[in-house]
Amino acid sequence: MSSSPDEASPTVPETVSLTADERVLPTRNEPLATAASRPVGGPIGEHATVGRHWFWSPLRVGLLLAVLALTVSWFGKAACIQQFTNDNGDAELDWRSGRPYVAMCYSDIVPLYGAERLNDPSTFPYATQWIENEGEPNEQVRYMEYPVLTGLFQWVNAKLTHAWADVAATGWLPGALPVVIYFNITALFLALAWLTTVWAVARSARHRPWDAVLVAISPLVLVHAFTNFDTLATMLAATGLLAWSRRRPALAGLLLGLGAAVKMYPLFLLGPLLILCLRAGKLRTWTVTAVTTGVAWAVVNLPIALFMREGWEEFFRLNTERGMDPDSLYNVVSYFTGWAGFDGELIRGEAPTVLNAVSGGLFLACCAGIAYIGLSAPVRPRVAQLCFLVVAAFLLTNKVWSPQYSLWLVPLAVLAIPRWRLLLGWMLIDALVWAPRMFYYLGVDNRGLPEGWFLGTVVVRDLAVIAVCAVIIREIYRPAADLVRTPGVDDPLGGVLDKARDVRKLPGLPSRTKRIPRHARDGQLEPSGKR
Repeated sequence: MSSSPDEASPTVPETVSLTADERVLPTRNEPLATAASRPVGGPIGEHATVGRHWFWSPLRVGLLLAVLALTVSWFGKAACIQQFTNDNGDAELDWRSGRPYVAMCYSDIVPLYGAERLNDPSTFPYATQWIENEGEPNEQVRYMEYPVLTGLFQWVNAKLTHAWADVAATGWLPGALPVVIYFNITALFLALAWLTTVWAVARSARHRPWDAVLVAISPLVLVHAFTNFDTLATMLAATGLLAWSRRRPALAGLLLGLGAAVKMYPLFLLGPLLILCLRAGKLRTWTVTAVTTGVAWAVVNLPIALFMREGWEEFFRLNTERGMDPDSLYNVVSYFTGWAGFDGELIRGEAPTVLNAVSGGLFLACCAGIAYIGLSAPVRPRVAQLCFLVVAAFLLTNKVWSPQYSLWLVPLAVLAIPRWRLLLGWMLIDALVWAPRMFYYLGVDNRGLPEGWFLGTVVVRDLAVIAVCAVIIREIYRPAADLVRTPGVDDPLGGVLDKARDVRKLPGLPSRTKRIPRHARDGQLEPSGKR
C-alpha cells in the first residue's frame, strides 16, 4: 500500500555505528586540521582505534574548546568591568579616557543595566517608562527596546543581581558594583547558551561531529559572545533545527518560536523549510512546525502586547524609525559617494520609509532567488545550505548589521559548508572588523580612525560573506563537491526530507522523483541516481 507524499518517512535512528571508512577524521581529511595536528604528533594513524575512548569524544572535545574560547572572550570584556574609587570615595566603573574603545572591550550589557532601568529593583520591562532627553525639544518616552524574551532575560538577571548584592552586603558573598555582578551573571547564561549551540551542531552534523569545533573556537565567539544577547538566539535556532533533524516538527516549532521571541531571525528558517518541504511533498510536517512556531511566539508575546502595549511596541517602533547603521551597505555607499540616502535628512522620530521599503524589497527578492535555487537544483539542497543563504541575505540587505549578528551565521555556516579554511578565513575577517569599529567610535579627535577605514573593513567582511554564499550555491548545483554528501549521506539536518523523493519542481524543469542513492561510487551524486 503506497503512502501519500505528505506522510513522514520511517524514523531514522539517532545514532549510527560508523565504520572506519565512514568516519570523517579532520586530521586526515581537512588540510588545516592536518597542519594543526603536527605539533602533537600529526594525523591519526591508519591503525589507530577510533571512537572507543571511555571519555574523550568529539563532542566533549568541542565543549572543552568552547569553554576555553568563552573564557578568553570573558577576559576580553573584563577590562570594561574594572572599577576605581572617585574623588568622593565612591566606586564606579573605570570607563575613563575611552577605555571601552581603546581596550576594545565594549559590551552592550554594561550600559543597558542603567539605560533600561534594570538597576531599579521596582521596575518591570515594558511597564516601566522614562523620558529620554528630558527638557529638550527631542525628548521622548522610552520603554525596554528588546523583544520579549530578551527583555525578560535581562530583568531576571537584574533580579538575581539585586539578590546577590543583598547577600554580599551581609558578607556571605563577594561584593562588587551591581553592574559588574549583572554582567557576570548574564555572561554565565550566555556562555551556557553557546555551549548548547555547540552541542546542537555536533549532534546535527551526525557523521561530522568534529565540525562543531569550528563553532567552539570561532574568532567571532572570542569577540562577540558577550557583546549582546545573541547566543540565546543561536541556541534556540540550532536546537530547533536539531529537533527538525530528529523528525520532531512540533518541538522544532516550539524552539524556533521561542527563538523568534529573542531575535527575529529564527523565524526566517521557516522559509527554507517551506521550499524544501514543497519540493519533497512534506507540507503537512512543515505546517506542524510553522503553526507551533506561531503559537509559541504568540504565547510569549500576547500577555505583554495586551497589558503593556506601548512597551511591547517599542521594539518595533525603534526598528522602524532606525536609520542606516554605520556598517550597512547603504551607509558604505552614502559615505564613499556623498549620497544623502533614500529619504534624505530626517528629523528625530521620523521613519526612513523609503529605506525600509527598499531594504525589505531587496530581502524578499533574495528570498525569491533562494527559493528558485531550492526548486531548480538538480538535487534537493540541504536544509543548512538554504538557511545560511537566507540569513546571510537578510544581513547583507538589512539597514542594520550589528557586529554580534554575525554569530547567527556561525552554526549555519558550519552545517552548510564545513570547509575549515574558508570558514575560519571569513570568521577571522568578520571578527577583525571589531578593531577599526572601536577606534572609529573613539573618534579622530581622540586618535581614533576615520570612518573610511572602518567602512573599508566592512566591505571586505561583506565580500567574504558573499564568497561563502557563492561556494554554497556552487555546491548546491554540483552536489558531488559537497563534503557533507559523502556516500550514503543525503541531508543530516533534513529530518523527513532526508532521502525523501522529489514530487514537485519548477514548471518546465525535468521531473526527478527517484531517491538520492544511498551509496554513490566515490561520492559522485547525480540527480537521477545513475553513475
